[in-house]
Amino acid sequence: MNSLSSVLPTPDRESIDSIKQYVEQTGTDLLACFPAPDRTSADERRGIIARYSAVLEGNFIYWMTGAYLSVRTDQSRAIIMENLHEEVRDCHPGMLRRFSTAANACPDAQDAVAVLPNLTKVRLFIGRLDAPPLIAMMAFFENFIMRFMPLLEQYAVRQGSSENEYTVVHGECDVVHSQELFRALDEEIAAANDPRELHEYLYEGVDLLAALIRDMAAGPAVR
Repeated sequence: MNSLSSVLPTPDRESIDSIKQYVEQTGTDLLACFPAPDRTSADERRGIIARYSAVLEGNFIYWMTGAYLSVRTDQSRAIIMENLHEEVRDCHPGMLRRFSTAANACPDAQDAVAVLPNLTKVRLFIGRLDAPPLIAMMAFFENFIMRFMPLLEQYAVRQGSSENEYTVVHGECDVVHSQELFRALDEEIAAANDPRELHEYLYEGVDLLAALIRDMAAGPAVR
């Protein structure tokens, strides 16, 4: 568990700013795990794009669907439904596949194996359908993706790709998605039976997903 969680105040409606601070600092630490594009080989760039694609293409909609099934409030449900509608309507998995194909970085079996252990942990966490930590994880991920898109696009450009629809769309829409998911998190914390009990595990999904993102950056051999 990230040590920062031990110093945050007990989650309640007044602590969303502190939760955002944790999420943003975690994202900053993760971005530092990724090498500068001009210091990477073609194989390293291909691996990063491929591992990212192996995780996102077949899992993001499943994760967001789990979030939808878990929430208690109508407002949270509406926020997540809008996100899902956009993902399905605009075929974001297909958009990502075009991006990875153009960069000669379609995931193969080795890429799938590299992310599988931590991806499995995230999948099992999603399956618990526990709304506050699940929504915290998704808010974190949307925030991270928004910040990661310029770097991901640079990797692809150095692979000779000019296909950037995926990175442009997600660099823009995930700003709103992240903000809306923090609103949903605020609603779900308020609806919890005892918000004080959330303090011990609110960041569990964030930390599990952070470990998976580290695998995207360098593979499971580097921790």
